[in-house]
Amino acid sequence: MNKKFYITTTLPYVNADPHIGFALEIVQADAVARYHKLLGKEVVFNFGTDEHGQKIYQKAIEEKKDPQKYCDEYAIKFDNLKKALNLSYTNFIRTTDPKHIEAVHEFWSRCNKNGDIYKKNYKQKYCVGCELEKTDSELVDDKCPLHLNRDIEIIEEENYFFRFSKYQKPLLNFYEKNPKFVIPEFRFNEIKTFVKSGLQDFSISRLKSKMPWGIDVPDDPDSIVFVWFDALTNYISTLGWPKDKENFENFWPGIQVAGKDNLRQQTAIWQAMLMSAGLPNSKQVFIHGFITVNGQKISKSLGNVINPFDLVNKYGTDAVRYYLLAKINPYEDSDFTKEKFEDIFNSDLANGLGNLVSRIAKLCETSGFEFESKEIDEFDENISKSLNEFRFDEAIKVIFEKYITALDQKINKEEPWKLQGKDLEVFLKDAVRVIRTISSNLSPFLPETAEKIEEQFKGPKIKSGSPLFPRLK
Repeated sequence: MNKKFYITTTLPYVNADPHIGFALEIVQADAVARYHKLLGKEVVFNFGTDEHGQKIYQKAIEEKKDPQKYCDEYAIKFDNLKKALNLSYTNFIRTTDPKHIEAVHEFWSRCNKNGDIYKKNYKQKYCVGCELEKTDSELVDDKCPLHLNRDIEIIEEENYFFRFSKYQKPLLNFYEKNPKFVIPEFRFNEIKTFVKSGLQDFSISRLKSKMPWGIDVPDDPDSIVFVWFDALTNYISTLGWPKDKENFENFWPGIQVAGKDNLRQQTAIWQAMLMSAGLPNSKQVFIHGFITVNGQKISKSLGNVINPFDLVNKYGTDAVRYYLLAKINPYEDSDFTKEKFEDIFNSDLANGLGNLVSRIAKLCETSGFEFESKEIDEFDENISKSLNEFRFDEAIKVIFEKYITALDQKINKEEPWKLQGKDLEVFLKDAVRVIRTISSNLSPFLPETAEKIEEQFKGPKIKSGSPLFPRLK
């Protein structure tokens, strides 16, 4: 078994505060990272901020701030997610970091040396919100369907281009040899259809005179590297590439987690860029859906943006993690409402997990028995299977159905408060074993709660404590 494991999220743009949609992605990646650490692997878990590009430059100017100062302020906000969501990431990469800039220059030079970069004049419709060129077929009433509040811009200038078209066959061959490269399968089919339909070379630079916020193109101080070409390189610059060859080779290729709006960039564009630079392709890409709020897309203009810090402050870290992992479909879009969140908090966490732990702890305390502490090394194979498919909801469902609900039913059936002596001791020993198993298997998802349960039930004397999740009124 490979003892090294690498997972990375995408890098959010620093043009707005963190919202619940990105909290979903980082918590999903965190659960996978924690699981592989449990398996005894050395884990590198990458997160960070994407700090170049037109919309960030526009936002900084709008706020009358130096772009670097503006990025510094927002990078802190995203790094604060580590404490709020109890994240275990090891690396926080910023695309303004000197080592990242150095890696972008080297990456550009390798693609250029391979004959995949050339210069031409062009005119193209462009969505600043996506930071992507758009064809007429991708627009609705001449607007990007993902950014209906923004006008499409027309870019007309001389830029450097990447020979994306050259990589149609290599990409399709790679997909065929790696049938699990993109999860879920329907997203994989989507990108295969896109690549089969033919690839167009795309612009990878901007004129500095028009948009100065970015990394200089090597040997051309009048041009800057296009934001996507720059940002995607973070997945390897964070590993020390190109200087730290040993660390790079130990951990790359890795697993990438991204939203469905990133499908093309992560699974086709980045993969072609890696081929051009002569580097190994990513190991796997998991594509998740969006979170909607009361059935509507999250949007500042609609005023329905949900701040994860506010949720954590009100309900606690693990309650937020639980909802994101257990109740959001990992593959499809899912809805969030405050009412649904609070109902699930009470039913699953307060009445379910929390109440079960309280009942068993109280019975142990009043019985006076001592319980031998045994480590639970084995992770439930059904949970492992679900996690390997990024089905966080199904993994947690196993914990609830196989352990929590089953033990609740056993309590109701055997009525241990009526048992005495050896019968009670046998019942409680089995119950404590189940509680410890719940704690062990819950640790990638609700690490703080798992730690509390483990501490409470380590024995030899087990005492009751305050509720894990006090019921909401």
